Amino acid sequence: MKKSILLVFLTVSSWGTFAQHSHGSHGNETKKNTDQMGPMFKSQEMGEAYLKYTALKDALFASDVLKSNDAAAQLVLALQEVKNGGKAFSGAKMVSEAKSIEDKRKMFAMLSAEMIELVKNSKLTMGAIYVDYCPMANDNAGASWLSNDAKIANPYFGDKMPLCGSVKETIE
Repeated sequence: MKKSILLVFLTVSSWGTFAQHSHGSHGNETKKNTDQMGPMFKSQEMGEAYLKYTALKDALFASDVLKSNDAAAQLVLALQEVKNGGKAFSGAKMVSEAKSIEDKRKMFAMLSAEMIELVKNSKLTMGAIYVDYCPMANDNAGASWLSNDAKIANPYFGDKMPLCGSVKETIE
């Protein structure tokens, strides 16, 4: 009888320990996922468009023409749903139609100017967005872009000058 009670006690105790350990790791996964989510908008359509914009920015940073083609096409579709997104839509369409990575980057400068205005006129419900600026982009005319991270990852020069630029503004 004593052995049975001891066995039941040890089994229940080990389940409790496992459950607490398991519960603790779920909390860390939730925090990681929250940190990686990026900013959120009140408008679901704007949030989707911004997500597609960052995919395009990342493809340009990687100097990947195929991914930038796909990302630009997805951004065009997403911007069709955004209220007052007409100018950004036109810019995204120009990026998607450009053939070379250099031409895509030139069009991206115009698109980014429009996306910055859209983001500033939208309501963020969570997170921050950084407005980055590179004075050497766009044939030394300078150009901005939006980012989820304060760390510079220049889409205008990619691996040639990945850190060229600085954060000029934070939108919260």
